[in-house]
Amino acid sequence: MFKLFQNLEQNSKKKKSRSILIGSIVAVIIALTPLIFYYYKFFPSGSTLDLYFFTYESKYQLSITTVMWLFMAKFVPLILLVLWFFTCKHWWYHVLLIPISMFTFQIVSLIYEDRFIDEVEIYWLLPIMTVIIPFVYLIRLKLFDKHVLGIDLEAMDRELKAYKEKEIKEKERLQKEEMAKEKIS
Repeated sequence: MFKLFQNLEQNSKKKKSRSILIGSIVAVIIALTPLIFYYYKFFPSGSTLDLYFFTYESKYQLSITTVMWLFMAKFVPLILLVLWFFTCKHWWYHVLLIPISMFTFQIVSLIYEDRFIDEVEIYWLLPIMTVIIPFVYLIRLKLFDKHVLGIDLEAMDRELKAYKEKEIKEKERLQKEEMAKEKIS
């Protein structure tokens, strides 16, 4: 019995230490976001960026510094939103997928389409919004019904099922009585 409690205590210590480790990593990433954002200043001011594995040339923006400033202006909020999504314990955390997808589309359009950004990304977001918003609203309705109004849908289903079973038994009983009356007459 003592070993069982000892194992439970070790498991809870492991969970606590893991939680502290993950929390520390998240805190460090959040603390480093200003440095990550200002990383754009280390890029060249020309219109081409030569790296070992590829070359990027900006035709619309005149300097790579501007492109990287735009990229970091989208990337840092994206990092923070993704961290918030994975660490949020509220029922509405799925709504965070909408701005996450918006920043993702903006980053992709910045990298692959050398044009003015933030023009057509809303059209890409509409299908995502039409799925996520009703989903979150249904979750909200279920929580509101259960916790505010005290309506338990599962209990209602059980009660309806019991009424149906009772109705079926009553019909069977009436049919048996009618059959018995017919036999007598």
